[in-house]
Amino acid sequence: MKALISRAPGGPETLELAELPTPQPGRSELRIRVIACAINYPDVLIIEDKYQFKPTRPFAPGSEVCGVVDALGEGVEDWAIGDRLIAITLGGGLAEQVIVPAASAIRLPDGADPVEGAALVFTYGTTIHALKDRGQLKAGETLLVLGAAGGIGLSAIEIGKALGATVVAAVSSAEKAAAARQAGADSTVIYPSGALDKAASKALAETFKAAVGPHGAHVIYDPVGGDYAEPALRSIAWEGRYLVTGFPAGIPHLPLNLTLLKACDVRGVFWGGFVSREPERHRAHVRELLHWWQNGQIKPRIDRVFPLAEGGAAIARLANRSAIGKVVVRLSHDA
Repeated sequence: MKALISRAPGGPETLELAELPTPQPGRSELRIRVIACAINYPDVLIIEDKYQFKPTRPFAPGSEVCGVVDALGEGVEDWAIGDRLIAITLGGGLAEQVIVPAASAIRLPDGADPVEGAALVFTYGTTIHALKDRGQLKAGETLLVLGAAGGIGLSAIEIGKALGATVVAAVSSAEKAAAARQAGADSTVIYPSGALDKAASKALAETFKAAVGPHGAHVIYDPVGGDYAEPALRSIAWEGRYLVTGFPAGIPHLPLNLTLLKACDVRGVFWGGFVSREPERHRAHVRELLHWWQNGQIKPRIDRVFPLAEGGAAIARLANRSAIGKVVVRLSHDA
């Protein structure tokens, strides 16, 4: 089978298209013929050996796929060859075939777009866990979303609105602000790109405060980090919840005196740990997401679709933060 593989640590340009042996499913496993694989920020890190999970090389990155069952392992009873599904994998998605545990696979609803299906569970799954479990977001509260035009950010706008919140979307350009409004944001903030000096940080804090209103943001969803974190935290409400999700702009250093003055919480969001520790709650979240998706309350926005041979360019597009929505690699057009 063809696969886009990493042989040595490096950036997206180091990936190469190669032939690998076709994998065989073990007991309770499915082999999937991959239709589409969505790109996520861990794919940027894992090929550079900067992620907590370091697979043995050579390996294919990609952990969010939609495909068709083409082989069954021993003991699999609830799946049949030809069934379409969504799966989160431990890598291997940028390959024509991948093995997944049958118990963790998710049936693709009839008539659903497999490219959207590939782009659904990782971002929306992270966000529903973040906003419902960690942020305890309630109807009528104000939600501030940083990086609101990426896949994670757009999912937060849609889920925030589904939960009845007022959503303020913070982005880095007018084009991204338009995408956030299209996704349902009530208002937008355009913040400067690059490093912020003390004056710029203070100015951004005032901008955030004006956008979220006099009571502050009850929940702040931060998948960006870097210099944007402190100005956002300064706009938090009394007993607000600051959700730490990722650091593409760098790991921030928050002044903890702010948590005392606002009686607020800084809460980590580790979706992978949640899925492995609480699979039943995760499955309940997935059922809710599929319901919202079929009802049109959420809809993954696809930034660009690349062929497998250009999977490195897909990862680079996510890495340079130019994508609006999800970047997807399509491997097959016959399903």
